[in-house]
Amino acid sequence: MSTESLPTESLPSAAASAPAAVRRATAIGGLAILMWSTLALLTALSGTIPPFQLVAMSFGVAFIVGTAAGAARGKDVIGVLRQPWQVWLLGVAGLFGYHFFYFLAFRLAPGAAVEVNLLNYLWPLLIVLFSALLPGERLKRGHVLGALCGLAGTVLIVTGGARGLSLDAGDTPGYLSAMAAAVLWASYSVLSRRFGDVPTEAVGGFCLATAVLAGLSHLLFETTVAPSGGEWLAVLAMGIGPVGAAFFVWDHGVKRGDIRALGVLSYATPLTSTLLLILFGQAAGGWTVWAACALIMGGAVLASRDVLRG
Repeated sequence: MSTESLPTESLPSAAASAPAAVRRATAIGGLAILMWSTLALLTALSGTIPPFQLVAMSFGVAFIVGTAAGAARGKDVIGVLRQPWQVWLLGVAGLFGYHFFYFLAFRLAPGAAVEVNLLNYLWPLLIVLFSALLPGERLKRGHVLGALCGLAGTVLIVTGGARGLSLDAGDTPGYLSAMAAAVLWASYSVLSRRFGDVPTEAVGGFCLATAVLAGLSHLLFETTVAPSGGEWLAVLAMGIGPVGAAFFVWDHGVKRGDIRALGVLSYATPLTSTLLLILFGQAAGGWTVWAACALIMGGAVLASRDVLRG
């Protein structure tokens, strides 16, 4: 296929777009962050379903719901899947590749869950840094400071304020997998902007491919567990929300909103996720939660000043 057919760089930068449209797209993308915050709680409610089985089931639901919603709005949900191979490679690498390396990291470093989680949460910072490579985008001091504040808040949330972090050479494959997950998701989010003409409905196809590949990974690495009634509800909720609609609104946000602000705002995910777990009695609170809240919120304000002033 000739390179002329690729829909690259078709959208103006956030700075060149109408401020109101940028604010609206950023807000829509921010809904994904709120939905992802429910993922930890829903995962806890899904019981003992193995990770790849859970990914296959929830992304299968996401494909069905997303396709049905697109068809109900009169969209060509079949024709939209006819995209260049580069688009498919980016979409599948982002959705499936991220989840594959994320779960692989915990499998390869089972005794280093905290360290693996922190390395994974480098992706918001990487989104901010990678965005500087996009045409028309300019990285400002507030974006970098905001991202670092968010990272500091995330360290507090994940570690609980403990100082016992250590990197074991034997867990290096797990650490590398966690970093690969972070790089893949940040790259997917930033590079999606270069394929701005690709309709958001195409994300449904990426969800289907992710479900199939996760199903194959499940058959290779895991033993199937039959969900109970309550666990089925958790899987359905995941497929509709944090594993379903979240990826569609995120696609809209990174293509048309302020991607730098979205990167920093993403640090709210571990914070709000922890707050939900506390609210539902699945975790205990403490000073670290409120300190993290201040750092993450302060970082978000620093990074979003351009959008807020617009």
